[in-house]
Amino acid sequence: MLTPDDLEFLRRPLHGFLTVADGPVRPVWFEATDDGTIQLFTPRESPKVRRLKNDPRASIIVAAPVGERERWVSVSGRATVEPDGAHELAARLAERYWDLEDPAHAGELAGIQTLDLVRLVIRPEKVSRYLM
Repeated sequence: MLTPDDLEFLRRPLHGFLTVADGPVRPVWFEATDDGTIQLFTPRESPKVRRLKNDPRASIIVAAPVGERERWVSVSGRATVEPDGAHELAARLAERYWDLEDPAHAGELAGIQTLDLVRLVIRPEKVSRYLM
């Protein structure tokens, strides 16, 4: 479903825009895995977790930043809420998105690590892409 080119693009420090059933679009950090899933972390009591328990459909779209050729990848599928691996994922993503030598960012990560986190995993059922 996700091509090697998609994975290369999705492994950049870009924001994804996540949508779950009956919920607003939210910008998120995410990770594209070797097995072709998309994962992110969130607090266990977040509204998106409650929404996914009622309806597991989710989608994420990732677009290239301004100044680059227009490009985007959209992934839709069923999402599961996984109790393990969220803190490790948060640490990997913080390292990817932030300079953790910056004390402010290191402090923010430390705060995130104190939360009761879960991992959301989207298993692609449909992938769309555009490259101009």
